[in-house]
Amino acid sequence: MLAMPTPALAIAGLHKRFDRPVVSGIDLTISAGEFYALLGPNGAGKTTILRMVAGLLPPDAGSIHIFGIDARRDPVAAKRLVAWVSDEPMVYDRLTPLEYLEFVAGLWQMEPAVAASQARKLLAWLGLEPHRDELCGGFSKGMLQKVALAGALVHDPKLIILDEPLTGLDAGSARQVKDVLRDKVSQGVTVIMTTHILEVAERMAERIGVIAQGRLLAEGTLAELRARTGRDTSLEDIFLDLVAAGAAA
Repeated sequence: MLAMPTPALAIAGLHKRFDRPVVSGIDLTISAGEFYALLGPNGAGKTTILRMVAGLLPPDAGSIHIFGIDARRDPVAAKRLVAWVSDEPMVYDRLTPLEYLEFVAGLWQMEPAVAASQARKLLAWLGLEPHRDELCGGFSKGMLQKVALAGALVHDPKLIILDEPLTGLDAGSARQVKDVLRDKVSQGVTVIMTTHILEVAERMAERIGVIAQGRLLAEGTLAELRARTGRDTSLEDIFLDLVAAGAAA
């Protein structure tokens, strides 16, 4: 019997509570090289799940394995495989993009020559090369988001986690970010993304998960979700149907 490939992410029984339950027993498996969109209304628990996977927030219960590594037992090894990009780019205003990438590469203890080569490639890839020596403090939201994405990718992660990465971006910046993500997936990198822009999820994601009130309501390809709801319609209609059914359950 052939061994099953190790998934990029395997979550089992994940729970998190603040003043109320936010994540309630989530089970989720995402394959290596997959583009997965996690959708849900505001307050559904999407960001909390991603923050737990990225190691930024401890779960109350449950397990998280990243390419077979137990993220709770060996968080440093797990984090080396992961990139985290939030909807609010956190970049030092007094650094240039090149200086920021050098700083982040230093945190990952990358060899200077490797870090420099990777930084140049990322700056060119994201259209930041003409601005490499300008202070980030004068950049637009879209520029800062691209710098943050470059910083997240500098250590060549195998799992990229993005929380609303296209929020506030103009069409040109959004296109560049989407092109980079598609290219990464073509190289075998796994991408998990939350977005309220359902057309983006419909066009880019191989599989889609819908959550509400901390529970996974449904997941699958768009065709599988259509079959589940019995409607050959848009992702927006399917999403609204699933959320409404979940609220009524």
